[in-house]
Amino acid sequence: MPAFRDFLTRHKALILYGVFLALLLLLLRWLELRLLVFNHSTEMYIGAIAILFTALGIWLAMKLTRPKEKTIIVEVEKEVYVPKAEFVFNEAEFEKRGLSRRELEVLELMAAGFSNQEIGARLFISLSTVKTHSSNLFEKLDVKRRTQAIERGKKLGLIP
Repeated sequence: MPAFRDFLTRHKALILYGVFLALLLLLLRWLELRLLVFNHSTEMYIGAIAILFTALGIWLAMKLTRPKEKTIIVEVEKEVYVPKAEFVFNEAEFEKRGLSRRELEVLELMAAGFSNQEIGARLFISLSTVKTHSSNLFEKLDVKRRTQAIERGKKLGLIP
């Protein structure tokens, strides 16, 4: 019995369409017997087909224009570092990480929002040297991106 119910729910539109066509055929046969179709057969068939396709078009338009997306709201919580009122450079962490003064300068300029080319121009070094300092900095701070490096530098007390 559940298989039959599943069949009906899956093929409901097809079954209704078939029943509708059967009723239409019965109606046409009844009208044919009443001699109405004999006098105006072409017009009746064209009208029946027009009604059928109009109903089918309306049904299909309703089916296709129904919104299919659901809005899902997800709350994301992230810990935000709030700097202290007064910045104190953490010399112990600086030495523990093995950073050079030049790498610290590159990190400070990254935090200020400068691009690699602008950092190179300010420090009078080539672009490849800036990239080398950046990759060394990422490795020593154990990060993969500039934003992570800036955040880690602030948490460790290396930059304000």
